[in-house]
Amino acid sequence: MKTPWKEYQKQIADNDYYYARSCIRQNFFPGSEAAFLNILRNDLGRDIHEDPRHTSCTGIGYHTDIVPLETIMTVVARQFSLMTESGYENFVPSCITSFGIYSEALEMWHDFPELEEKARDYLYKATGREFKKPKNLAHTSDVIFHHREEIAAKAKHKLVNVETGKPLRGVEHIGCHYAKIFPKVGIGGSEFPYVLAGMIEAWGGEVVDYPERRHCCGFGFRNYLVMANRGYSVANSKKKFESMAPYKPDFILANCPGCAMFLDKWQYTISEMEGTFYGQDNRGIPVLTYEELAGLVLGYDPWELGMQMHQVAVEPLLDKMGVQYDPSAKYLGKNGKYIGQPAPAAIGSYTKNIL
Repeated sequence: MKTPWKEYQKQIADNDYYYARSCIRQNFFPGSEAAFLNILRNDLGRDIHEDPRHTSCTGIGYHTDIVPLETIMTVVARQFSLMTESGYENFVPSCITSFGIYSEALEMWHDFPELEEKARDYLYKATGREFKKPKNLAHTSDVIFHHREEIAAKAKHKLVNVETGKPLRGVEHIGCHYAKIFPKVGIGGSEFPYVLAGMIEAWGGEVVDYPERRHCCGFGFRNYLVMANRGYSVANSKKKFESMAPYKPDFILANCPGCAMFLDKWQYTISEMEGTFYGQDNRGIPVLTYEELAGLVLGYDPWELGMQMHQVAVEPLLDKMGVQYDPSAKYLGKNGKYIGQPAPAAIGSYTKNIL
């Protein structure tokens, strides 16, 4: 009896993680990585080590043909050496592109051992370091997925409309570098990735299927980094929005820094360009990272999660979930000083006071 689904299951370490931050996530959604660390350490009681010595994986430079293969292999080797020196074996990167880079390096070294020897040689000559390869490589969304039932057991809020009692409808968007480069390193492969859908279902929500569910968000690196190409980027996102809008999702959930940023920011761009809104009540569709969604389920304050940084207002989702929040604190810094409100009032402002 053939059981092909088993090929797309993934072993995810339960504890003792070496954590590598993303070089760009903190600019888009600065609270997400802090929330991940807090959830793992304080809510789930897991050991996770954040090393201040680690650097960018240089993945964006690599994928835009600026950083050569030999250089990025050496950078990856150094990251693994830091993990080895710290006494950990389970490597957990926060960025989807980084996850793809580490997966690619390990795959290349498996198929072409001479490249691994070259990377080891370069690393030793440059830094005097040596390394062991990770026993387990998992993206941070894999880790939250792995602990999704434990999070559900501790839930303060569910993905259920508190007024109607019906499950909230979520669109999940998987980053291309998670499942499309090496399908077998992602949960469910490239056709049926389950890493985000599993979270939505475990926390009481309903996953929305729609025609362009696996379509690219539009980032594409060179589509956006080269200004003349940005029309391609926004067109990709527009195609997704038009496809999902008839299904009236309550939120979009993404596991890639770029995807979450573009699906959020391009809604503002399109609203300014065309006056088009894809959410209900002539608003945008809130876009969340999986750490933000887990944080809301666990009862975190949305402004502590950094959700005021979103272009599309998140308050409609908070109200449906029954999350209590202080509207007057949305744009206050830690010192209580007003930090300023983003310009796109059409989809970014929200005036309902629930207190």
